[in-house]
Amino acid sequence: MSQFTKSITSSYTPKRLATKLNANGERFVLQGHPWLFSDNITKINNDAKSGDLAIIFGKNKNKVIGLGLYDGNSPIRIKMLHSGNTGATINAEFFNTKIEEAFAKRQSLLQTNTNSYRLLFGENDGFPGLIADVYAHVLVVKIYSEIWLPYLESILESLQAVSKAKTIVIRLSRSMEQSKLHKLQNGEVVYGVLENEVVEFVEHDVNFSANVIKGHKTGYFLDHRANRKQVGEWSKGKTVLDVFSYAGGFSVHALANGANEVTSLDISKQALEIAVLNGKLNPYSGTHKTIADDAFAAMKQMIKDKQTFDVVVIDPPSFAKQQSEIELAKKKYAQLAQLGVKLTAKKGLLVLASCSSRVLADSFFDINTQVLNESSRTSECILKTHHDSDHPIGFPEGAYLKCGYYRFEG
Repeated sequence: MSQFTKSITSSYTPKRLATKLNANGERFVLQGHPWLFSDNITKINNDAKSGDLAIIFGKNKNKVIGLGLYDGNSPIRIKMLHSGNTGATINAEFFNTKIEEAFAKRQSLLQTNTNSYRLLFGENDGFPGLIADVYAHVLVVKIYSEIWLPYLESILESLQAVSKAKTIVIRLSRSMEQSKLHKLQNGEVVYGVLENEVVEFVEHDVNFSANVIKGHKTGYFLDHRANRKQVGEWSKGKTVLDVFSYAGGFSVHALANGANEVTSLDISKQALEIAVLNGKLNPYSGTHKTIADDAFAAMKQMIKDKQTFDVVVIDPPSFAKQQSEIELAKKKYAQLAQLGVKLTAKKGLLVLASCSSRVLADSFFDINTQVLNESSRTSECILKTHHDSDHPIGFPEGAYLKCGYYRFEG
């Protein structure tokens, strides 16, 4: 009898699909890229269904060059699991090995006083369309594709064994919520008991909480962990502005590290309430202010009011979710940098971040440099950071996070 709820059991038994690709598709596979688009495929079974195993043959008919899962609902038609002709078998043991390898990569982080981490980072850990985050004793698995339904039970067993989670919560993307191939509910507890949907956890000695049922993504954004720690260390005795603060990640680290005054700015009142509660999970003596408003409008008003802060952190949501939005996103990043310059006090620190994968790191940093050079103030880029260790990068499109620290002389 399964230890998981019946709703995760898939009634579909995957087929094996003999698959041929064009030259571009073969090149992607041989380079280890995890995505194959429909126009890369020249031959595949007509009755292919999501979750079927694509056996990819090279120009030499008898040579297998890769294995992937077929996704009938995505322009990324095959999501790769394995590249190369090494006789790999896709089964519970295969996935368990991948999960153990992913866990091993997180060991340096878990040597710190941190019990929240990303155990599986989608394609970058060999699980395209699957995310697994751990918050203390609770594992939250977010599913973005139907391809995982036939394999989910064995994957969850391995994730639970490796993470030693007492509870597993399933989160579903919008497309997965609409899928008729499963009986899962978004926010369903499929293993153990969830006593409270708000789960407390620790991040580099600082206490936080995440709503694992209703919060964004899996409940929190773990990718900025190292940057939050860094900002906290540089905030002692300072005034801090945290723009697009969401649940107060940067704000709480600043308060916990002795900031005199922290202002959290976000358009969501609910997020700001969580930020205040997160702050109170830690002892602090500074003042925590909140502003619920559009970030651009609020920052312009602060400039009119001649307000400045010793540390200004601007970490917006993704501005370029589609290719057509890239140029507008770049303009918005430039505007935020301009506003940030005006709000940063003499000898202050401006921290600018981007999570738009379509705006490449070099382009983002170039935008910041240009804005800073055009201002009348002298500044120096003292640090550039990317993903934390639990967000390893396995292919170019997997790299989305970049953050620049700019120190002003006057």
